[in-house]
Amino acid sequence: MANNKDNKLAKKNQTRKNLEELAGEDGMPLDEIYNVHHAEHIAKNYKEILEEIGEDASREGLLKTPIRAAGSIQFLTQGYKLNPDAMLRKAIFREKYSQMVIVKDIELYSLCEHHILPFFGKAHVAYIPDGRVVGLSKIPRVVDAFARRLQIQERLTDQIRDCIQNTLEPLGVAVVIEAQHLCMQMRGVQKQHSITTTSAFTGEFLKNEKTRQEFISLLKAPRH
Repeated sequence: MANNKDNKLAKKNQTRKNLEELAGEDGMPLDEIYNVHHAEHIAKNYKEILEEIGEDASREGLLKTPIRAAGSIQFLTQGYKLNPDAMLRKAIFREKYSQMVIVKDIELYSLCEHHILPFFGKAHVAYIPDGRVVGLSKIPRVVDAFARRLQIQERLTDQIRDCIQNTLEPLGVAVVIEAQHLCMQMRGVQKQHSITTTSAFTGEFLKNEKTRQEFISLLKAPRH
């Protein structure tokens, strides 16, 4: 019985050591993203998958692959541990500014929930303040919090819009996402140059054509 407990403890310590290596690579604190208990179970499943597809999970190149894959999937889905509403509330300030605020070209990486393959691209977010503004860095954080989950692009677009609208309560929110989906490029229809664009609007962006066109024209403005 004692040997069994010792073996389990040794295995858990080794798992933690392997995850600490990953945390060092990612530059993130271990306990902020990775869960040792979950990683052990996920790694076991990845090992079985490797064997099911005909690989030798015991060969040198694959020895650490299951635990690395377990750490990777935890990192890529860390959004489940984040609260986007709380992120915004921490940096809301009273301000009389009432013109459009745009944060564009926000890098976005997510996983398609249908095939667990990446989709990536850029998000463009705008809002019109109604007496309150939010720290600019919080908008990309909200994008990441929702993107780092199993997603579809349509839902992701709506979630970003709704979070900003419900938390900041501006006069309007606009969100546009342009992304490439590896589930379309690597498999299935295999169209490598396809780009999917989704949009979602509230308030002034939804009911005022002039405001919406201003937003779109600013997105198209050349970068200098």
